[in-house]
Order: sequence, then C-alpha cells, then structure tokens
Amino acid sequence: MTSFTDLGLNAHILAALSAEKYENPTPIQAQSIPHLMKGSDLLGIAQTGTGKTAAFALPILHRLAADKKPAQRRSCRALILSPTRELASQIAESFRVYGKGLGLSVAVIFGGVSAGPQVRALSAGIDILVATPGRLLDHLRGQMLRLDPVEIFVLDEADQMLDMGFIHDIKKIVAALPKSRQNLFFSATMPREIGALAADMLKNPVEVAVTPVAKTADRVEQKMAFVDNGEKRHLLARLLKENGMDRVLVFSRTKHGADKIAKHLEVEGIGAAAIHGNKSQGARERALASFKAGKTRALVATDIAARGIDVDGVTHVVNFDLPNVPESYVHRIGRTARAGAAGMAISFCSPDERPLLRDIERLIALTVPPLEGHEKAHEDFHTSRGGGSHHPGNQPQRTNQKRRGGRGRSQPGGNAHQQPGQHAQRSGEQKPHGHRHGEQRPHARSGEQRQERPAGGDLGGMRFMKPNGQRPNGQRPRQENRSS
Repeated sequence: MTSFTDLGLNAHILAALSAEKYENPTPIQAQSIPHLMKGSDLLGIAQTGTGKTAAFALPILHRLAADKKPAQRRSCRALILSPTRELASQIAESFRVYGKGLGLSVAVIFGGVSAGPQVRALSAGIDILVATPGRLLDHLRGQMLRLDPVEIFVLDEADQMLDMGFIHDIKKIVAALPKSRQNLFFSATMPREIGALAADMLKNPVEVAVTPVAKTADRVEQKMAFVDNGEKRHLLARLLKENGMDRVLVFSRTKHGADKIAKHLEVEGIGAAAIHGNKSQGARERALASFKAGKTRALVATDIAARGIDVDGVTHVVNFDLPNVPESYVHRIGRTARAGAAGMAISFCSPDERPLLRDIERLIALTVPPLEGHEKAHEDFHTSRGGGSHHPGNQPQRTNQKRRGGRGRSQPGGNAHQQPGQHAQRSGEQKPHGHRHGEQRPHARSGEQRQERPAGGDLGGMRFMKPNGQRPNGQRPRQENRSS
C-alpha cells in the first residue's frame, strides 16, 4: 500500500499529515498527487468523500514551497474556485492545516460579508486564494484583484457550479487568467456544458475517475416512505421522537420549506435550525456550529449542504423532498456513514415525486426498501403500470444491495486511520456537501441536470458533446438564485 512518504512530499507537509494521523492516501490522492507534482493538468471525476481536497492541496503546497517567491500585490499564486461559502472556508482551512510550517499565506473570499478585510488581504498579495465566483468577480471589476500572475488554477465541484448558475462567471474568470498555468478540474458528474468547459480549459490532462456517482455508500441503510406532502412534517417529527435519531441532516427542496420544517420541529420540542443561501453568513455559521456541537439535533438544509458541508457523526439523513437530480440523492445520503460508521437515509416520496424516485432507482440500480409501516404503498408503486425501477435488460431488482462487480462504496485508503480526505471533509472538503439552491420544481428538470454520455468532442478518451447553447427539448436555461 502506498504511503504519503512514498510520494516525495515536502517534509513539513509530511509532518502535518503525521500530526493528523494520516498515513495512506485515498485512491484519488494516490493517483493524482504524482502527476500534479510534475505540473500536469488534471481532470478528476470524483464525488464527495473521496479525499479530493487533499488530492489538490498537498501538491499545490509542495510546488509553492519548492519555489518560494512573494506573491504579487493584489494577486495570488494559486486560485481555487468553490461554489459555496462553507466549502471555500473548509478548503482554506485544509490548506492551513496541511501547510503548517511552510510560511505560505492563505485567504478566503466570498459574499455575504464585508469586502474591506478581503481587499486588505489581497493588497499585499496571497499565495493561496480560495474564492466563490461572485465575490471574486466583484474584486476583479473593482480592480482590487488581478489574475494574470496565477500559476495554478483549481475549479472544484464544477457540476455544482453549473447547477448554481455560475458557468458564465467561471468563463469570465478563466478569460482573466494567464494562458500558461496548471489547471485542475474536479467534478462529480460530467454534463455537456462542464465537458465543454473542461475540454477548453485543460491541456493534455491526466484523467482520474474514482467512485462512480451511481454508487451509494455501503454502510448507509436506505428506507423509503410514501407520504402525502401535507403529512411529511408530522412524519418527520414522529421519527425524530421515536427512533433515536441523534444527529440528523434534513434536505428540503426550497429555502422557504427549510425554514418551515425547522420551525415545526422547534414547536414539537425538537432542536432544529435551517441553513440555506438566504441566511446571512453569521446565521449559517451559528447554525452549523450548533449542529456540530450537538446542541441542535436536526439541521434542515437545501442542497447547498449536499457537497458543501460535512459534519462528523451524522446518524441519519432525511430526504424530506426528493432531489430533482438523481445524482444528488447519492451526494445527500453520503453525509452519513462517514469514517467507517454506519448510518441511515430515510426518504419521503409524495405522489408528485414518484417520477423522481424512478430516476433515482434507475441510477443506483436498486429498489430502496420501505420504511416500516409503508410496505403496502411501496408494493403498489413497484407493481403498478409504469411504476418501479425497471433496470436495463429487465434484471431482477436488488433491494439495498451492491451492484454486481463490487460497485458498493468502500472506505478510502483501506486503513483504520482517518484519511486526509476525511479530515478535509471536516475542515476542508465539500460538499457541502447546490442547485440546486433548492428552488426548482420536481418536474422542471433540464437536460443539464441529468447526467448524459454525449457524443462528439474528445478529451483524452472521454467524449463530450459540443455546446450548442441550448438544452435538450428546446428548454431555455433558467436563471438561478446564486447566493455564494
């Protein structure tokens, strides 16, 4: 088994990893770090929980430390773009942890807070800058920042950027970068717009693909409850009172819905808080801190938390609303059963969400078993005409089992110690852990929200469709609420 000492990393980085009790790299780290240390561009297809923050942070720190030079004023040497404030903060914290002793400066900029301290930090020059697209563009337009000296550019969670409506902002940022730079591109899925962006941005990239998005975590027990919309809040409160659900992450489709769910739980005597894009940064930080500390049992979130937030010890994930995009189901339930622990995901399915359930079960190639007391509705759904998850070739449906060929998710690194990716998920990964700001209707699913394997275009053996400026079925791109 490869160890971090085999990768030739800087001694200070190895010491920081040792202090965190990290010994062996996860698959994406072992496959990516050697190529990145040589200066190659990289295309990484990896879902949350694979350790990709450390996969790019460690070689960036190694490279900058090996070529110590001051960052130019109002600029940075390495730029990491993140879709959410929480993820940006966590990535920056990972750089600080792994880079302890290197003397490299790290800054994070995002919206929702005063720009003054960010301007002052940028004025002296920053070695590593982590940013959300909207606030970064504000600083560019105000001439408080220039990107022509950037040596390394990382686009993280590219598909989530697309879902949040940042694709045009990203293109503007890329246009301001120098032509000669190292590019790192990470995405959990590859819609055609993201494939086209990768093809345009990357030069002879190394491709690393781990943990296909259709694979759900082995240790997550999945359950499905068929329930009318008006009964969902009552069912959630009853479950929280009766089932020993200690730390629960609840996903709502809308921001308004998240607030209503949290208020209902509070009325029922259950500690709850909501977190979404309309909350102030201070309110989001307080809600997350209370949840992490165990003071709040339930954190109700829109999909901004699916890949932008990671909290240790989440015992249950509840999909109060099913996601519009089936891949999001995998990301959501991956918030539990972390670091070798077991967990449970309970999903509510109302009559109008049944097409979404079919899409989810087709993607994961298994039938999610019923929650106790919901067996009859479950049987009716899966035996009704056009209902159920009819997999290719009319294969017998598997109930909460791994697909043939060992497609179930295994613990990265294969050892009992925590991996850098796992620490990164606490202090520098995700996810959170999205569109998916949660404001879309169940049936308004555009083509870019469904993973395709398009034809045309080629990038190192991976084929993508050329962008035509139009979504499938003639749908026009919708404007997203892009809180960052």
